[in-house]
Amino acid sequence: MESNGTTARAGAAEQLAVLQDQRSALAERVVQPWWYDALLGLLVAGFVSSYATHDPRWILLASAGCGLGCLGLVRVYRRMTGLWVSGLRPGATQQAVRVWLVLYAVALAAGAVAEYLLDVRGAMVVAGSVVGVGAALLSRWWTRLYVAELRGRL
Repeated sequence: MESNGTTARAGAAEQLAVLQDQRSALAERVVQPWWYDALLGLLVAGFVSSYATHDPRWILLASAGCGLGCLGLVRVYRRMTGLWVSGLRPGATQQAVRVWLVLYAVALAAGAVAEYLLDVRGAMVVAGSVVGVGAALLSRWWTRLYVAELRGRL
């Protein structure tokens, strides 16, 4: 009986080692190149900045461009890594998503108040720039958190 327990522990330890190796390999694979984050930031910045035009046609065009661009980024990421990881997944990455949502809401609200209520032309361009840079940086932070989680460091 004791030998079965020892054998089972050895088998479990071996399976855990294989699982950890697979998670480490996945951690290497999921990191996107720097230009991915920069392009995401530009797409978001362009969309938010389009509100400075006060023209629904430009806003709609920017919205469609941002949507198509983001779909393109998803396809490129899937092609490069072979998978897609939801940004809304549970775990340590939720902190980055919460920071993003707060940044987006504050910048958008401040830009909208300045642009539409205080008549500060171009305020939405500033808000778009803030949100775009934030999106790029938070995308990188989200990835680092996910990689650390895969490697068992969180």
